[in-house]
Amino acid sequence: MPATSPTLHWDIFCNVIDNYGDIGVCWRLARQLAAEFGFAVRLWVDDLSVFQRLCPEIRQDQPEQRILGVNVRHWTKDFPDAAPGDIVVEAFACRLPECFEAAMAERTPKPVWINLDYLSAEAWVSGCHTLPSPHPQLPLTKYFFFPGLTEDTGGLLRERDLDERRQEFITSPSAQHRFFEALGIPPSLPGTLQISLFSYENQAVADLLSCWANGRRPVRCLAPLTQNRRQLEAFTGQTLCVGDSVQRGQIEICIIPFIPQPEYDKLLWICDVNFVRGEDSFVRAQWAAKPMVWQIYPQEENAHQAKLKAFLDIYCASLDERLATIAQTLFMAWNGDSRLTITESWEQWESALQEFQRHAEKWQKKLIKQQDLCNRLVQFCRSKL
Repeated sequence: MPATSPTLHWDIFCNVIDNYGDIGVCWRLARQLAAEFGFAVRLWVDDLSVFQRLCPEIRQDQPEQRILGVNVRHWTKDFPDAAPGDIVVEAFACRLPECFEAAMAERTPKPVWINLDYLSAEAWVSGCHTLPSPHPQLPLTKYFFFPGLTEDTGGLLRERDLDERRQEFITSPSAQHRFFEALGIPPSLPGTLQISLFSYENQAVADLLSCWANGRRPVRCLAPLTQNRRQLEAFTGQTLCVGDSVQRGQIEICIIPFIPQPEYDKLLWICDVNFVRGEDSFVRAQWAAKPMVWQIYPQEENAHQAKLKAFLDIYCASLDERLATIAQTLFMAWNGDSRLTITESWEQWESALQEFQRHAEKWQKKLIKQQDLCNRLVQFCRSKL
């Protein structure tokens, strides 16, 4: 849709409970609505300190600030008297302030109310996508909107020029040199396998690092310090800080800063393999068209394993049986399947790396043919106004 479409006013509410995934998705959506459609967007966030790591321009002491065309508001317990916009998005089932819900009910016409849910490849998602849910007391209806990997879901977030920017970066040695320079590290040496490592706390980290250290080829691991810090420090035997570079056998571990989203995209583009987690980095890794390994967000009673299997069934559908088994084995080992060892799983997967590179490129081209989430969401909301 063109940016000259009639202006709509959006309110997006984000309760930061899942590290960086929730705010990561909301910030990308807010920026795209503002930049590509020219909509007026208010993004309500309850934790500005986490948001600041993704967007350094954020001022934690400012209750209201405008960044990249988005009106960022600090969502506090003492919620201000704010008139709801045309469309209200509660991200990942966060609970709206009661006073805001009451204001929505009094508005004429009523806002389109969206519950933007978590991404899942499970079969039931398509049946629940866009289903209405009437409010038990107020004259309001909420609609469930599910991101997904198929045409009958909400799709994936993708800016209009994303692949053009990726192509420009991967074909520009000078742009890549500037990127490494900003990170404070030199470009990798020829023949080195460059890997980004972004994970939750994971007992398999130590075994994987040992595998790389004892492997046949040099590995450079680019890792920010997140929930896997304890495993990284245990492996290196030292306290780690941003800027540290530690060599252990064949592996060089470079501790990089936590970088803003546009720079993180470049990190995914420049690496040979990407270990990602949660939702936001998981989606961006697929757009990067590089081999990836996903750590899904752990849930009680291993409920996440069904979601992981559902993704792997779709992701591996076009692979032959041998490659599909290798991919599924590594993903399951990385996600805590005690029956599998990460060392053997990685060695088998690395031996087929060129084939997985071709698969990543085909997978990206398949997904990019689908309409992106932002456009699907705008179309759906327009149909309800």
